[in-house]
Amino acid sequence: MPLALPPLALLRERYVVRGRSLPVAVEAALEQDGRAGAQAILAAVERRRVANRSEGQRLRMMLRFETDLWADGLFLIAGVDEAGMSPLAGPVAAGAVVFRPGTRITGVDDCKRLDAAERERLAPIIREQAVAWSVAFVEPAEIDELNIYWAGVAAMKRAVAGLGLTPQHVLLDGRRIKDFPYTHRAIIKGDQKSLSIAAASILAKTDRDARMRELDVVHPGYGFAAHKGYPVKAHFEALALRGPCAIHRQSFAPVRQAGERHLVGGGVARGANQALR
Repeated sequence: MPLALPPLALLRERYVVRGRSLPVAVEAALEQDGRAGAQAILAAVERRRVANRSEGQRLRMMLRFETDLWADGLFLIAGVDEAGMSPLAGPVAAGAVVFRPGTRITGVDDCKRLDAAERERLAPIIREQAVAWSVAFVEPAEIDELNIYWAGVAAMKRAVAGLGLTPQHVLLDGRRIKDFPYTHRAIIKGDQKSLSIAAASILAKTDRDARMRELDVVHPGYGFAAHKGYPVKAHFEALALRGPCAIHRQSFAPVRQAGERHLVGGGVARGANQALR
């Protein structure tokens, strides 16, 4: 005798909306049910299964560097990436993450491929799943002193130092670091190829975004909470109107030029004072 099915609305809520595993007996009964609603439930479940298989394959590829190192007996593998290299204002940030062997977190990817809501959802999961994690900043004045490339390197070094453990190997996004006291590998586009680096990119990005929202309160009128200091039209317009403020990177040409225009026009003091109100 075929299984008596509950109402289709209940089945849809349980196995499609909530994503629970569909029992074999329920699936068999749905297959024998000719109603369009029953077939729609089966189709939705199958789409989820296909997506899960695809995500599983993607995660296996994202873990290939870590898996090789784990197989060699190296279990403390740190992934490191930076965020905020191109903005005209605010700090550059770097994240470092160490996962237990075999850790998989569905959805983790290069932070640039994820929208803000997905990054904010994943960040606490990454922190919870990590053996250790760290985010470090290099402030605008130091960026101006070092230049942005070396500021990024400094942020990455600080992030690793902040882990509270000594990694056995470090995976870096895109660059080797001189005078780095850890065995490491630079992976071009590593935030798209390594789960640890991708997770570090998410932490760096979300923490820097939070920092820019805080700085927007201290320096209102520039729109830092919205554009996070990146060189977008609204930011250029605010710079033209107000001139640079204390968290602008003075060594960056658009900031320097905006400051020079305000100096010539007598507006630099006014812009700075407005920014601090």
